[in-house]
Amino acid sequence: MYNLLISLAAGLVVAFAIRSGTSFGWAGAVVPGAIAIAGLYLILARRTWKQLEGVFEETQKELQAQRFERALQVLQAGFRLAPWQFLVASQLHAQIGVLRYVRKEWDEALPHLQKSFSRHWLARAMLGALLWRRKDMEGMDRTFQEAEKNNKKEGLVWCAHAWLLDKEGRHDDAVKVLGKAAAQNPSDEKLKSALQALQNDKKLKLGKLYGEQWFQFHLEAVPPQMFGGGLPRGARRAIYGKR
Repeated sequence: MYNLLISLAAGLVVAFAIRSGTSFGWAGAVVPGAIAIAGLYLILARRTWKQLEGVFEETQKELQAQRFERALQVLQAGFRLAPWQFLVASQLHAQIGVLRYVRKEWDEALPHLQKSFSRHWLARAMLGALLWRRKDMEGMDRTFQEAEKNNKKEGLVWCAHAWLLDKEGRHDDAVKVLGKAAAQNPSDEKLKSALQALQNDKKLKLGKLYGEQWFQFHLEAVPPQMFGGGLPRGARRAIYGKR
């Protein structure tokens, strides 16, 4: 990416200048060159991430004003930053994919969710749910397992996976998923409650546990009181919260 290439070039210039203009030789030039690379890269990367944060803030404002298409345009324009810094593109894909999914635009959401950042738990969980909708059970399992590995503390990822497994009649698998989740998150009372429900052969009521966050997945009907305009209020917070 450009930030790294610029930093490498600057570091080489510093090292070569020290090698050519002093008596230190290459041994004395390597360390200053490396410091120049690291320092400049940190500055450039921070600048790019600050610019990306501005994109997300502008998008949030557009969503709050119910200007959905304009919000998408802002995110699309953000791809100008992608060549400059690693992971920028995957962050933008995650945001667009989640927004499309919340709007039930499944076909448009899919390619973005597939390219989303592995640690953006909401995007990865929505990808798993979307694969389930497409009857891709193997892909659904694989996606949720990867999401659980990279987002161990996000209880809703585990619960969404368990809910879908139970929906498919794989009750024992659902219990195993929540058992593993509870073991890795011993202080998460919501996970404990969900696990207990399954162990007692009761239906998972994730709407009561997670509220709007759960209903973003469109796997159950949303209570009318939870709507706040064009998007659920929780969806706007979850999509564009600082990561």
